[in-house]
Amino acid sequence: MSADRLRGLLFLSAIAASAVSPSFLACALPSASADPCPDIQVVFARGTDDPPGLGPTGQAFVDSLRPRVGDKSLDVYPVDYPASQQWTDGAEEGIRDASTHVESIAHACPNTKMVLGGYSQGAAVMGFVTSAAVPAGIDPATVPKPMAPDVADHVSSVVLFALPNERAMNFFGAPQIVVGPLYQAKTIKVCAAEDPICSDGMNFAVHMNYPSNVGMIDQGATFAAARLGVGQQPVTP
Repeated sequence: MSADRLRGLLFLSAIAASAVSPSFLACALPSASADPCPDIQVVFARGTDDPPGLGPTGQAFVDSLRPRVGDKSLDVYPVDYPASQQWTDGAEEGIRDASTHVESIAHACPNTKMVLGGYSQGAAVMGFVTSAAVPAGIDPATVPKPMAPDVADHVSSVVLFALPNERAMNFFGAPQIVVGPLYQAKTIKVCAAEDPICSDGMNFAVHMNYPSNVGMIDQGATFAAARLGVGQQPVTP
């Protein structure tokens, strides 16, 4: 068996493993906020095979961010998409749902500051949401169009956990992710050392352990809090 073939099989094994990890069954849908226009809203896309809701990584991130914002109201919006191993169609649904929601909040609640986030496949979804153009080779008529430029003014930060790198996106047959120029300065890419999805490493256990990796979760929350004007200063992306 070739090295490339073995690597591909290992990628699939790592992604499939999330479906049976007990920690991935613990995160339920968050309750809806009573405030239609909160001070802060976290829009988060879960990872592959995570149960509907924020997913364990998203929940850990929100739990870390919430105490940093003081008395400001904060609610969450879990991106509604399959998060299945069918990346092409599923991710498109996620991009469409997330971008539609973000644009609606920007217009209906202009004072709400949004924190966009995602984990693994969900990080790819949110990366594409920020893109200023449809990726090369993709028919623009078949995918959601980029968000209006003024929407970026309502997004305080973008926190991407385990954003799939070029190697991973090639494996999944998906275009490369380019964070749009209006979002680059407010984006942090949080990648654990040796995570095979976002680094050159091959330690698949690392990729599955973001919910319990306090350092990685706090890195994202600290950055988001600083971009909101609360809490500690941001770490360098």
